[in-house]
Amino acid sequence: MLEDLIVTGIFAFLWLVCSSAWGKGLTDVKYATNPDRLITACLPEDHCVVKTYPSMGRLNISVLLGFLNLILWAGNCWFIYKETPFHKPANPPPNAEGGVSTA
Repeated sequence: MLEDLIVTGIFAFLWLVCSSAWGKGLTDVKYATNPDRLITACLPEDHCVVKTYPSMGRLNISVLLGFLNLILWAGNCWFIYKETPFHKPANPPPNAEGGVSTA
C-alpha cells in the first residue's frame, strides 16, 4: 500500500506541474496572438484592421480540466493514505464483550 501512495503522490505532483506549465503556456499564447498587440507591429501604409479575435474557450477548458484532474489525484492520495499503516484508527476497536481491549 505504501508504494501505491508514493506512486499516486508522484502522479498528483506531476499533474500540478503539467497543469501549471500548460496554464502559463496558454497565457503566453494569448499574449502573442492578441490582435490588438499584433496590429501595432503593422506598418502605417498597410492599413491593418482586426477582423476576428482568436477563440480560446477550448484551451481555457483544457487548463481547467487539468486542475480538476489534479484535485482528483490528490483526493485519491487521501483514500490510499487511509489504507496505509500510517493511518491509525482514533479509537481502538472494542473486544468481544463490548468493552475496550487492554492488550
